[in-house]
Amino acid sequence: MTATATERTDVYQGYRGVAKAKLEALQIGVWSEVEIVNDAGSKFVGVILPRSETYDDLHIVIKLFTGYNVGLLASRVKEAREVGYRKATYKIPEKAFPRDPGKKNVTLLGTGGTIASRLDYRTGAVIPAFTPGELYGAVPELADIANLTTHKLFGVFSENMGPSQYVGLAKAIGEEIKAGVDGIVVGHGTDTMHHTGAILSFMVQRSPVPIVLVGSQRSSDRPSSDAALNLMNAVRTAAECDIAEVMLCMFGPTSDQYDLLHRGTRCRKMHSSYRSTFRSIGTTPLATVHPQKNERGEHFIYLTDDYIRRDPSRVPVVNTAFEEKVTIQYYYPNFNPDIIEALVDKGYKGIVIAGTGLGHVNKPLYPALRRAVEAGVTVVMTVQTLWGYAQMYVYDTGRDLLDLGIIPLDNMLPETAYMKLCWVLGQTSDPKEIRARLLAPVSHEITPREPHNGYLVMQGGLPEVEEFINRHWK
Repeated sequence: MTATATERTDVYQGYRGVAKAKLEALQIGVWSEVEIVNDAGSKFVGVILPRSETYDDLHIVIKLFTGYNVGLLASRVKEAREVGYRKATYKIPEKAFPRDPGKKNVTLLGTGGTIASRLDYRTGAVIPAFTPGELYGAVPELADIANLTTHKLFGVFSENMGPSQYVGLAKAIGEEIKAGVDGIVVGHGTDTMHHTGAILSFMVQRSPVPIVLVGSQRSSDRPSSDAALNLMNAVRTAAECDIAEVMLCMFGPTSDQYDLLHRGTRCRKMHSSYRSTFRSIGTTPLATVHPQKNERGEHFIYLTDDYIRRDPSRVPVVNTAFEEKVTIQYYYPNFNPDIIEALVDKGYKGIVIAGTGLGHVNKPLYPALRRAVEAGVTVVMTVQTLWGYAQMYVYDTGRDLLDLGIIPLDNMLPETAYMKLCWVLGQTSDPKEIRARLLAPVSHEITPREPHNGYLVMQGGLPEVEEFINRHWK
């Protein structure tokens, strides 16, 4: 093996059994740059990675020089030649952002997530690791867009975001606006980014500048990562975009063409792994943002003129009220009444139901729902179809539920309804006030109509769809 003994203290890190024996026989180890040939004569060139503690003992894992990882069955490896050694590097050096008085001032608030992650080779999992300052070390193009100040608020995956983080984030945004920044970017994991976008839309109103949530579907150490493009487009949006609302900035198409700006209350993560995972629901996106200027010398194409415009003189309203004893219940056939009964017994103050069709549940639930309402629990109805409205006056079922005191929330998305109900119940316990606040739109969470092109699902396999895809797919 190349390199000194001190550099290679854990030669077989994580390897055991058959795989470790093979490495020993071939005289190669973790971080060896190798050329490996299997029993089919195929050659693989790359770096041997540590093995996760939880994985099997049959495979050798190498990172190809393309950036992708591949697992090779140890029993099929016939020969290997070490051509070098690459010492493990877990950290990107932090760099101070260069400042240009001619550029806008943007603050990046870090919360964690894949846009700020690396691979933990001990467990094989992606973990939050990069500080916001390290992002500049990884994406130096940011300095060409704006003067970037960074603050790391949290270092958590988005599933660990909760009320304390929402409150801290909203207050931090308020302080940055008070300090006079031109825009704010929030680095956030994608899994619950739409939840945070919704609650910030309620907690921070009348913002004079853009508030842009951004993340990535692929971690920064992967060649297919969307982190850099998303981050650059988000910073540009914060610095230059005219839309002063809470927005999500993520891939539009699956290719690296442009990002979409989605309103915080009207979008949703719709695919577990696609880079173009976010969709505006019941509406169209606010704008596209492109890395290169178009023929008009602009980075943005505005898709609507119905938005709050940037206005440095506007004073924001920050209200971080939040009631935690609220839940979402997705209705399904055989949904048992004892679930609602248990929520009442546990002291829950609000229940969001994602009902079927126009906002329906079965009749056996009626007594439990009546008890909940009579106990002072606010029960609201949304639709699990996502598109469309809770129109509970159409069928007897809906009318019965209205008589029980269930509040239909029109076309508010279930996750948005949850966040708004938490926010409203954090401010008042008066039933009339609760209803009035829930039904009064704050940031397009309820819209009077849905555009004809807001709902568009292209079903693959149909001839006309395949023809369209072949013309436009890149």
